[in-house]
Amino acid sequence: MSADPAAGLADPAAGLVALAARVEACRACPRLVAWREAVAAAPRAAYAGQTYWGRPVAGFGDPAARVVVVGLAPAAHGGNRTGRIFTGDRSGDWLYRALWRNGYANQAESSSRADGLRLVGAFVTAVVRCAPPENKPTNAERDACVPYLAEELDLLRGVRVVVALGGFAFQAVARLAGARPRPAFAHGAEVALGPDARLAPGATLLGSYHPSQRNTFTGTLTEAAFDAIFARARELAAQAPVGRAGAGSPG
Repeated sequence: MSADPAAGLADPAAGLVALAARVEACRACPRLVAWREAVAAAPRAAYAGQTYWGRPVAGFGDPAARVVVVGLAPAAHGGNRTGRIFTGDRSGDWLYRALWRNGYANQAESSSRADGLRLVGAFVTAVVRCAPPENKPTNAERDACVPYLAEELDLLRGVRVVVALGGFAFQAVARLAGARPRPAFAHGAEVALGPDARLAPGATLLGSYHPSQRNTFTGTLTEAAFDAIFARARELAAQAPVGRAGAGSPG
């Protein structure tokens, strides 16, 4: 949670910028710092000559978002390379195409921080902000990073739906929101989170398979199934009450 609970309420965009600066300077987890920097120092052959970001990756999107998409962590040669979450890898290709098809993005591709991508009504983030070895952060690393997600949700005052990509993100958000009993993850699972301080009254946690190559190559996740998640997110966002105490009505 933010040190000042009221921080950013008057200007969420400025609050998100300030939070991003703190995220990008974080060195709290020695194992993750060592890994992300080692990967950045030895680029994959396909990216030879590129300068990797090699730092934690902040969330990205519309400060008035009604829908927040939460992933596990940046990919070693995706967000850890480009500096934007879900940018520069195949999981990101799937995600941003889906957001574009469903009216949440102005373009279907994202290759760099300067590619002109703009999200409308959506914000994309992750539970852990550094690329972890084998995509497996420890519980301690998750717990060290979750306060950044809590702060983002504090600042994103119009959130109605949190789309969690994969079981790790789903359980992390459920735990953060204090959902009881702890819900089981499934593609399309819906959990009413209630009047939690970080979410709008009537907000919903919506589960989706992660658009990893393991899921997309095997057909576990299809484009139609992914589109159905964002169509449902839009439906739920439209149904939920507007705003929270002190938040006003988002655009």
